[in-house]
Amino acid sequence: MPGDGFTISSRIRKMLRSPSDRHRKDKMESLSSKVTLEKVLGITASGSSGLTCDPRSGLVAYPAGCVVVLLNPRNNRQQHIINTSRKTITALCFSPDGRYLVTGESGHLPAVRLWDVAERKQVAALQKHKYGVACVSFCPRSKYIVSVGNQHDMMVNVWAWKKDVVVAANKVSSNVTSVSFSEDSSYFVTVGNRHVKFWYLDHLKTTKATAPVPLLGRSGLLLELRNNFFCDVACGRGPKSGSTFCITSSGLLCEFNAKRTLDKWVELQMGVARSLSLSEDMIFCGGADGTVRVFSPIDLHFISTLPRPHPLGSDGSHLFSTSMAARYPDSIAVSYDPVSRWLSCVYNDHSVCVWDVTDISRVMNVHAALFHAACVWDLQMFPEVSGGLDVGLSSGVFLSCSADNTIRLWWMEDQMQTHIHAQKVLSSDLLNIIYVDANRASLLDQESPTYVSAEKPVGGQTAENRTGIRTICVSPDGKHLASGDRNGMLRVHDLSSMEEILKVEAHNAEILCLEYTKPETGLKLLATASRDRLIHVLDAEDDYSLVQTLDEHSSSITAIRFAANDSKVRMISCGADKSIYFRTAHKTDRGTDFRRCHHAVRKTTLYDMGVDPTCKYAAVGCQDRSIRIFNISSGKQKKVYKGSLSEDGSLLRVQIDPSGQYVATSCSDKNISIFDFYTGEFVTTMFGHSEIITGMKFTNDCKRLISVSGDGCIFIWRLAPELTINMRERLCQLRRNSNTPRCKTPTL
Repeated sequence: MPGDGFTISSRIRKMLRSPSDRHRKDKMESLSSKVTLEKVLGITASGSSGLTCDPRSGLVAYPAGCVVVLLNPRNNRQQHIINTSRKTITALCFSPDGRYLVTGESGHLPAVRLWDVAERKQVAALQKHKYGVACVSFCPRSKYIVSVGNQHDMMVNVWAWKKDVVVAANKVSSNVTSVSFSEDSSYFVTVGNRHVKFWYLDHLKTTKATAPVPLLGRSGLLLELRNNFFCDVACGRGPKSGSTFCITSSGLLCEFNAKRTLDKWVELQMGVARSLSLSEDMIFCGGADGTVRVFSPIDLHFISTLPRPHPLGSDGSHLFSTSMAARYPDSIAVSYDPVSRWLSCVYNDHSVCVWDVTDISRVMNVHAALFHAACVWDLQMFPEVSGGLDVGLSSGVFLSCSADNTIRLWWMEDQMQTHIHAQKVLSSDLLNIIYVDANRASLLDQESPTYVSAEKPVGGQTAENRTGIRTICVSPDGKHLASGDRNGMLRVHDLSSMEEILKVEAHNAEILCLEYTKPETGLKLLATASRDRLIHVLDAEDDYSLVQTLDEHSSSITAIRFAANDSKVRMISCGADKSIYFRTAHKTDRGTDFRRCHHAVRKTTLYDMGVDPTCKYAAVGCQDRSIRIFNISSGKQKKVYKGSLSEDGSLLRVQIDPSGQYVATSCSDKNISIFDFYTGEFVTTMFGHSEIITGMKFTNDCKRLISVSGDGCIFIWRLAPELTINMRERLCQLRRNSNTPRCKTPTL
């Protein structure tokens, strides 16, 4: 039989493989099982090709960086498919039977990949595109997959995936935004800028060519609508299977007949139209200002308008607003499930809503989620404090800040959600949102595709010049939240009321780091470090009055930390000037004064720093991908080891777990690695973000690691039980040692 030789040869290779090779493979498999992706808070869908649903299972799929999220809206449970090529997912589509999912990706030599949904493993891959895949689709009989390249690729490929051959291909002359198969699989339709084209597959049944044959395409007769941008398409079903429905960005719903002629059209009464989905009895059209209108496919008769989502600037306590001045996000993707009669919508503020449209006159919300709309710059765990529950917060809460000018509070434990914030109906994971700017334009994804008639951002604000919150820090008592933005503005919020209690222009450039002193120091100070090379020390007990300004650094300060060491309070800072400064606090008549006691210079930029729980060592992440361990008391480097398995990039973030047993690093190659802090031994690695990782934190219970990224997504990773046990044992040991006169620390 074909393939027997491959099977026999593989068996021989397995028999001849050395024990060390087998041990290495088993070790790598065990390493990969030490961490699993538990939840994704984010979405990177930019249009209709980034959303699909499976009527058989009820799953909704959308991309989040290099990960496909398979969401069950009934119970808010997620499953994940991680793209092993580490390329950004741009398009996806379920097979008609729901067994498979096809994805397209961006980047150099992208692939069209087929995944088994139940196993969440890759089944096949096609590499015939050069620059990126804009949209993919299964034919209704599951025999073919069609993929269309982006505006730089321009290729249309028809893939007989079971035989793993491309049977037909051609080039398009326009930027294609969507593709749809006819119900009988005899043709498919692509649409784009002044482009509606019908591609016929009947000739593939008779051809016996071994090489791909040219696709036969015929342009639709657009008549007076020839200058429009056609942004989405869906071929008719049931009685209207001979028709093709399109929408234009100018707000028209069009119907083409079986002869490719524009038969009729209606105005959608919306400024910009974005997305389209249909069944035998309804057409859903999504567009500007959260509008989704429903029409009949029989005669394009208007049926109803769906409720709008949350207004921009909502705190999550309500889904609907009656305010006439309220502004809403655009609906950029819609997908209809005809079995459960649910409509999934994605909006351009990176929110997802699932609506039950069984009774079109009484539409109900089934599921809602609201994510960051831009790069997430930093995150912080809420500290373990006895009074945390009095303000509705606990150690299961974490905070994130973003370039969308918001700080968001998230909750990880679903079962406790109802006890803490029962009034929050907008998102089951989101507790609250702090808006630091009244300008709502920053809440919209400025990088999502804008069509020909797309509006400009309000106030002329763009992705390049908007402010954005760069870093945050929660006070150890859990009462105050300090944040620094990209313009050097320092803000402090009271977490019990979420009110802003301080706003001061602290620096001339963006604030890169904030740090509160720990309770064991006996001080209540806040240090701010900026790209302007200055460190300000503020008194948190005296309305954040200025205590001291330090100017030793000659370049951007990337990290600043406090430590209580040898009965002294230390301040350690590092920066792009390749220097690390150690300072000691002294009591003076004017208050606390930090004086330099040690100064070390290395040959590489120092990007981030963490202090172990014993406050004896500082771990610094460096541009050469090394972790350098310094003794805080002496300022001497005690150890150095590799912080990444990659040979490219730089270490951008270093995070030590609460017990000091492990150190997590993020590299500019978008990977996260975990090492044993004291031995430098590699433990495990993980990936899935499509942009650099800007922040990481271990949870207080040592069960999870949370990462945030420039792709706007938050990943919650579940650590293996053995890692959690090791950390908790180490924590118990530290607590026992803290009751003895001298703290015993493992030697480096």
